[in-house]
Amino acid sequence: MSDDEQPIESPCVRCCCLDLGDICVGCNRTLTEICNWNNLSNTEKLDVLEKCKIREASKFKRT
Repeated sequence: MSDDEQPIESPCVRCCCLDLGDICVGCNRTLTEICNWNNLSNTEKLDVLEKCKIREASKFKRT
């Protein structure tokens, strides 16, 4: 099975609002990642999803 046979769905949860860092509070993607999602390969989408996990985890770290 090739990289693009099974499309990866958007992580959008319909809670679209950008924070001060231009990161969506719903899915944790940047505006650029959101706009480019449909043009990304599955490999690139998986990379974005990994970055989203990191961003989500960093929201709860105390400084």
